[in-house]
Amino acid sequence: YALLGNTGLTVSRLAFGAMTFTAGTQALGTIYKVGAELAGELVGRALDAGINFFDTADGYAGGESEALLGAALKSRRDEVVITTKVGFRTGPPLTRAGLSRRHILWSVDQSLKRLGTDWIDVYIAHREDPYTPLEETLAALDAVVRAGKVRYLGFSNWSAWKAAAALEIQKANGLAPFTHGQMYYSLVGRDVERDIIPMMRRYGLGLTVWSPLASGFLSGKYTRETLSDPNNRLSGFDILPFDKEAGFKLVERLRTIAGAHDASVAQVAIAWLLARQAVTSVIIGSTKLSQLEDNLKAAAVTLTAAETAELDEATGLAPV
Repeated sequence: YALLGNTGLTVSRLAFGAMTFTAGTQALGTIYKVGAELAGELVGRALDAGINFFDTADGYAGGESEALLGAALKSRRDEVVITTKVGFRTGPPLTRAGLSRRHILWSVDQSLKRLGTDWIDVYIAHREDPYTPLEETLAALDAVVRAGKVRYLGFSNWSAWKAAAALEIQKANGLAPFTHGQMYYSLVGRDVERDIIPMMRRYGLGLTVWSPLASGFLSGKYTRETLSDPNNRLSGFDILPFDKEAGFKLVERLRTIAGAHDASVAQVAIAWLLARQAVTSVIIGSTKLSQLEDNLKAAAVTLTAAETAELDEATGLAPV
């Protein structure tokens, strides 16, 4: 467990991501495929394992993810920390996207209804909005905190300069501050180390990580031949740019390290992130109980200094 940024909120180092939850009406087959029954089983297992940190968004499966997660956590609501997000498009009307005051105030109420709760523990601005003044967005986020609908704020997928500007505006105007950033970070995607992590260190922010396995690539289940299999997530949701050939070579290194720990490739990739000083929590998403069981075991894997150095060197950022 760790404190989230400079708050007193205690969250598990592994968080459970519910992006794959769906009631079956949304079309993104490689992603949205966990129905209500399995969702309940996965959440129950996560709770039993000690996870208290759960992540979703209003844009996941048209809000169905929020509804299923809320239902699965209903009897344990007072024990858990729920994160949801706002910003991505949630419907055809022009007003159903972005970080305007109108959309934020409308969206928070919709999320509360779907989650079946009176409050959201952590509300995250899911993306940047180039069309809305930053001051308007921050005032609206402050308003939902003051209204008691939200406890803490965060941002996701923002540039370092915009997050820093926001933090300065929040500080200068006494607005509810961002507590952390939720960013993509993995052994094949270390860009946050350039500017985001130094900025977070300056402001005392936490860092939660999405897609620690690079859309499943670092699970080791892919081969050069099966990469385009229509049943695989990457065949229909390949949004993370990285050198696949270099990735396959990295996976072979991970297999060797995993063998020394009687662990899986995925466990080693997650363990590397958990050992990073900047990382507060790593979000693990699963579509099968067996996947969840495997990922949970990453918390028990401790890499040696030599193994960490090997992975650092193999995946380091190119000079700019």
